[in-house]
Amino acid sequence: MAVLTGLLAGCDPPDRPATLTLESPEGLFAWLQPDSARSFDLHPGVVYRYLWSPTGPWAVHTVQASVSGRCDLSFEVLRAEGREDGGGGRQTVSAMAAGSEHPVLAAINADFFTPDGHAVGAEVVDGRVTAVADRPTFAWKPEEEPWLGMARQIEGALRLGWVVPLQSGDGGTEAVGGFPDLIDRGRRVGDLEVGARPSFAAGRHPRSAVGYDSSSGEIWFVLVDGRQPPHSAGMTLPELAELFEAIGTDEALNLDGGGSSALVLDGAPINRPSDATGERAVVNALALITSPERCRGP
Repeated sequence: MAVLTGLLAGCDPPDRPATLTLESPEGLFAWLQPDSARSFDLHPGVVYRYLWSPTGPWAVHTVQASVSGRCDLSFEVLRAEGREDGGGGRQTVSAMAAGSEHPVLAAINADFFTPDGHAVGAEVVDGRVTAVADRPTFAWKPEEEPWLGMARQIEGALRLGWVVPLQSGDGGTEAVGGFPDLIDRGRRVGDLEVGARPSFAAGRHPRSAVGYDSSSGEIWFVLVDGRQPPHSAGMTLPELAELFEAIGTDEALNLDGGGSSALVLDGAPINRPSDATGERAVVNALALITSPERCRGP
């Protein structure tokens, strides 16, 4: 696979270190005990890793990105074509990433969706609220740390880690939903739906998720292949939470999984989607993008 290069030619952001080596947490290797591993850099401070463990068996794909205080990295919520006017629609993550106006380093499928192609959770795109729901949410905007928590609709606004007006928006927020919260403030959240939704939570399935380590300022995209023994069986939600605990994140959110799980690098899924037909069309995705224009100042 071609490694993404040359994306920031001619830009020397003042808050981007010349070199930034990200070490994989020892706890992750200790917990997975992989037989094989490989990695490559996507960008300064952004690394992709593949780990295969016979324990599950599990094929685990991760993107680790140092985002705190960075002007050259941003997040973008990608939406399927046909949804711009408030309608429904589905599209593969690969196609959504290809249609972005920004260089996409990595994109992962995001929220659950209805049969007619609408997001189940909250959604904010380019600072404009496009879906409202009291659901677990990932949110980000310039000059703010990533936020994971429960979105709430209040009078005339959507409350995340900050407030976004429903009508006017705020010009910068990107937010996307998931379910359930896995880790909140360093602690596992309840029984992770095992009691209420055993087939969904206690069964092993392909999984997609996002986590944040506030102490290091690192975001993690995690995808676990599944339903493909002996390649990978998938994880239960408790196992997925254990993985984030091993990484050391203090916040983590489960995203849509199963056949929807797709992690796209360099324009194509780097994982093995479980559907026989390949990558599934979904309603939205969360992308890590390069944004050198934010480093230039006014």
